[in-house]
Amino acid sequence: MNNKYPDTLQKLIDCFEGLPGVGKKTAERYALYVFMHMKEEEIVDFSNALLSLHKDIHICSSCGNISEHELCSICSDTTRNHRQILVVESIKDLFTLERVGEYKGIYHVLNGSISFTKGIGIDDLNIEPLVNKVKNNEVSEIILATNATIEGETTAKYLNELLKQYDVKVTRIAHGLPVGGDISYLDEMTLIKAFEGRREY
Repeated sequence: MNNKYPDTLQKLIDCFEGLPGVGKKTAERYALYVFMHMKEEEIVDFSNALLSLHKDIHICSSCGNISEHELCSICSDTTRNHRQILVVESIKDLFTLERVGEYKGIYHVLNGSISFTKGIGIDDLNIEPLVNKVKNNEVSEIILATNATIEGETTAKYLNELLKQYDVKVTRIAHGLPVGGDISYLDEMTLIKAFEGRREY
């Protein structure tokens, strides 16, 4: 008895399974849904959207964000404070912070964090353009917004040491207790950051 999917469907399953967080069963469900329930025009739109990613989306030459132009919409916005740079690990982090709507400076995307266990070193991160901006006296404050993980803390400490030699203010966003959070369920790193970020009441 042949229990294999047709090759064409199997190729689509393999494509879905290659996505982060998608296992074999989920990939099968996605592929079968596409075949059984999506109309031809929906599949064409989906395919065109995928093809357009590499054709129309670029990395901003200034900050590392994604854009349809050389500069992203944030870097090209003259109303923002271009002397204040918020450093994040990923493009996803940038969009998460931007949705809050409180920050009015610009960003710099590192594309990761230092991780000795994963073999990610300093040279693998997008650090040099940031240092060049500081060297050229284009920046008055660098805000480090790497994640509150061992890798994020290692990266923040490295950047802080690296930038000490320049005339620039380096700050770190506070990490602490989430609103409505129960202390007994919090991890050690969150509790440490809660103490470090304490202020006069």
